[in-house]
Amino acid sequence: MPIFAGYMTDMRNIPQHIAIIMDGNGRWAKLRGKERGEGHFAGMEALQRTVYNAANLGVKWLTVYAFSTENWGRPQAEVDGLMELVCKGVEMHTPELKKQGVSVKIIGDKSRFSQKVNEALARIEGHTAGGERMTLVLALNYSSRSEIVAATKELARRVKEGEIKAEDIDEKMISASLYTADMPDPDLIIRTSGEYRLSNFLMWQASYAEFYFSDVLWPDFDNEELEKAIESFSARDRRYGLVK
Repeated sequence: MPIFAGYMTDMRNIPQHIAIIMDGNGRWAKLRGKERGEGHFAGMEALQRTVYNAANLGVKWLTVYAFSTENWGRPQAEVDGLMELVCKGVEMHTPELKKQGVSVKIIGDKSRFSQKVNEALARIEGHTAGGERMTLVLALNYSSRSEIVAATKELARRVKEGEIKAEDIDEKMISASLYTADMPDPDLIIRTSGEYRLSNFLMWQASYAEFYFSDVLWPDFDNEELEKAIESFSARDRRYGLVK
């Protein structure tokens, strides 16, 4: 896997946490007369590029929307192929991820995955656990609404069992009950393929995130596009609802 050297030394502000909605694999394949599976394969290659490009630019957290709960509605063959591609692709590059100091974290509902998939995901997380340069977060079978519902049920259980009082529930407690409890909120959310929506991705965590929308289809996303997004972020004045 090629490693790209970052060259944006004049940047004022590199986002600590970038989240990406990787959109456009199917359209990329269709435009080239290819099967959708080939689009997903090209998308995986784009992810591999982006991981190292982001790490070289100094990004500490990279979260990618790899598989949503809505994706189960796709043809079973495509779902199976996509899951196998994600697991095999990341596992194959685990030694390089470890070498480059990139740890992998999985968020989402793993209960619907097969034992084989869950074992592969556990191996990936375990083998890369010591990485401190950057954390790659794979959102698999992820739904922001389901995540918030699950957190609400857990807090309700704790109230019922007397662990906490209902009046003590605040934003911090809710955040601590989400899949992303030990992660910083995203500073920048990128969506490719010209679409302008969150699609049930990190809705709670995105409260003060900056957004960057690219017309480029995900398989064509490269270091130049990543740097454009970061450059746009760097030029913005983030006030978090306050006045400077």
